[in-house]
Amino acid sequence: MTAIPQGRIRRAALRGALCALAAVTGAGLAGCSGQDPDAGTNGVGKLSAGQIQSRTRAAADAARSVRLAGNVVSNGRTYRLDMRLSSDGGTGSVTSQGATFDLLRVGEQLYLKADAAFWSRADGGKGDGKDSGAAEKLDGKYVKVPQGDPSYQRFSGFTDKKVLLGGLLTLHGTLAKDGHHEQAGVRTIRITGSGGTGGTLDVSLKGTPYPLRLVRAGDAGTLTFSEWDKSVPLAEPDKSRTVDYGKQLPAS
Repeated sequence: MTAIPQGRIRRAALRGALCALAAVTGAGLAGCSGQDPDAGTNGVGKLSAGQIQSRTRAAADAARSVRLAGNVVSNGRTYRLDMRLSSDGGTGSVTSQGATFDLLRVGEQLYLKADAAFWSRADGGKGDGKDSGAAEKLDGKYVKVPQGDPSYQRFSGFTDKKVLLGGLLTLHGTLAKDGHHEQAGVRTIRITGSGGTGGTLDVSLKGTPYPLRLVRAGDAGTLTFSEWDKSVPLAEPDKSRTVDYGKQLPAS
């Protein structure tokens, strides 16, 4: 019988102990399964961080649509978004400072829908008198936002796939890979900017390398991306549910 070197035995025992620890902690140490972590994937995990970012940006740009949900911090204000975006427009909800409103854009036509409390606050009202009466008339209605109104540019950006993703899907600083992870049951490769201080991005290892989760630099929010390339039905609301103020909203 051939003797097994003691050093090999010790290395095998150490590897077994490490793999047992990984199983308990979820660390997923490479080599414990004896398999290539990129086996059966789309292969982007083997690319450099810069190449991965380029691939996922290209995939996002080429997709017809996406659902974007999470928080974005901009100019000191936090916005909670749940938007479905396509090349033709977008629809969904935005919450900021305790107020929630729906946005719908079909082509160039933008509509905002909110409750009476939202419109009362927008007019600076306190919920009584004339302010209350005007707000009640707008309750649940789709208010057409004039393109010349200052609110148009601010709100339409939430419904514009190209503008919104173009401003989000960029990590800052030196890019690096940060291992294999999982998002909503899908295996991902994570890339970081400046060790995470410049943001982190999880990219799908299944099928098209779409971005699935973004943590923005500077604690500026966390977003998830789903329903890539799914149909987004967009249609202008019925006239009976629409209010058109012409060139300017009542509170501009």
